[in-house]
Amino acid sequence: MEVVSSHSGVSFLIWTMTVQMILCGSGVYTTESTKSCQLLSESESERKVLNRLEPLANKNFTVETKDGDDRYTYVFQLCGDAGGIPGAGVVQFDKKKPEAKPKVIGIYSATQAIGGSDWVMLIYKNGTAYGEFCGKEMRKAYIMISCNRKVDVGPLDVVLENRERVHECFYLFEMDSSAVCPPVQSQLSTGSILLIIGFCLLAVYLTGGFLYQRLIVGAKGMEQFPNYGFWVEMGNLTADGCDFMCRSRNREEAPAYRGVVAEPLEEEPEERDDHLLPM
Repeated sequence: MEVVSSHSGVSFLIWTMTVQMILCGSGVYTTESTKSCQLLSESESERKVLNRLEPLANKNFTVETKDGDDRYTYVFQLCGDAGGIPGAGVVQFDKKKPEAKPKVIGIYSATQAIGGSDWVMLIYKNGTAYGEFCGKEMRKAYIMISCNRKVDVGPLDVVLENRERVHECFYLFEMDSSAVCPPVQSQLSTGSILLIIGFCLLAVYLTGGFLYQRLIVGAKGMEQFPNYGFWVEMGNLTADGCDFMCRSRNREEAPAYRGVVAEPLEEEPEERDDHLLPM
């Protein structure tokens, strides 16, 4: 039987934990906070819509309303016990009758999730039944969550309670959140990204080279430019190449006319023949 050393075991444990952290950070593990919500008709599309609301989980959202003498407090929680009432997704508390039993507007074990590009409609059904309205059917809540990039989670608002119907009455709530906003698409093309990277590398090269030449080598003037000799030679070679490729003059052909260089003629020394005359 092969025995694994303690050092190898520790290394393997660290490697395993690292892989798990990477997988968790990359989103391989599914979210658990929205698992508590039971969809009326389980489907992958609805579950994806529900998972978009993950940042709202484990939070109570409260709003107070006043209708004449009636005052109510509504509490909403995503896939959790709103107001501490087990199974309740949205709860109504009567402020005038604190001792009265809270009304459950909808439970998260009867959930529907409908989503668009920048909004999500969350529906909780099977709440407390009406006593005199809506054919004594069970209450349900519609929570409209709209995109707003300026806030993580906005306040909860009550839009209306539609109970002047025989059937299909509902409570409508709304709130804003950046969680349902679509991802921002990059407006930069591949060429633009490459140019930005190139300019950044050039800036690092020039700055680092200048500091090295200045502080380490002790160069002065133009010698502080990194690889100054190389770039000067490169410029000269480029100029020669451009002159060779772009000039129309034929280098092989001698010029048809060469000007005569006007050089001053040297004066010849005067010959004296006085010594030849008879004395």
